[in-house]
Amino acid sequence: MGQFTRYVALGDSFTEGVGDPDPARANGLRGWADLVAEQLAAHSADFTYANLAVRGRLLGPILDEQIEPALAMNPDLVTIYAGGNDLMRPKVDVDALVARYDAAIGRLARGGATVALWTAYDAGWSPVFGKLRGRLAIYNELVREVADRHGAVLVDFWRFAEYEDYRMWDWDRLHMSPLGHRTMAARVLDALAVEHSLEPVVLEQQAPQAKADVRRADLMWARDFLLPWIGRRLRGTSSGDGIAPRRPELAPLG
Repeated sequence: MGQFTRYVALGDSFTEGVGDPDPARANGLRGWADLVAEQLAAHSADFTYANLAVRGRLLGPILDEQIEPALAMNPDLVTIYAGGNDLMRPKVDVDALVARYDAAIGRLARGGATVALWTAYDAGWSPVFGKLRGRLAIYNELVREVADRHGAVLVDFWRFAEYEDYRMWDWDRLHMSPLGHRTMAARVLDALAVEHSLEPVVLEQQAPQAKADVRRADLMWARDFLLPWIGRRLRGTSSGDGIAPRRPELAPLG
């Protein structure tokens, strides 16, 4: 590991870059995958990069829509994070979910690429998402087995304690902030054993918020994010409806 020339990123909003806005880029986003690509490009004059991720995608559509196009590009590096949206549904068969993921990771690995995948984040400290902690822990143990089985690189998000700070998260508390994306890019490059220039960020400790301010922020979050999110679930719609991959083909950065 250490040098790659054909990088394809797969997944959902996590990899598309939601939470790290950049009006100059396709879909108005940057994100950790773009930052990783920029660092990889510094090591290779003929580096190319594609990003097929689309927000809101469940694991099934990610695998159905993105695996074959990725393999057709003959990448030497593939990153994929899938299943996060499934795990937030009221009911999910985690074993069946990861079994399908396992088969897809095996197919990517047999294609000759280095494959990197993630554990889910430990949101145990979150008043809302913390209720999923047991389900996420089971998913993570199964994903670790998948990584071991196929020789994949594991980016162990579950153990990244720096994300317990709200400044690492966007206003919706679900997607990473620009700082969170930058930190994730450094974590990914470290896992891939790639030298990079992304310095770790040390956040100054913040004064505790007054209880009234916390309640006000929670109510605003429930109104602006949680209720619309639940509404989309009930209507069977997705934030990714009508959204296309922002880098559908391998191309140089620029």
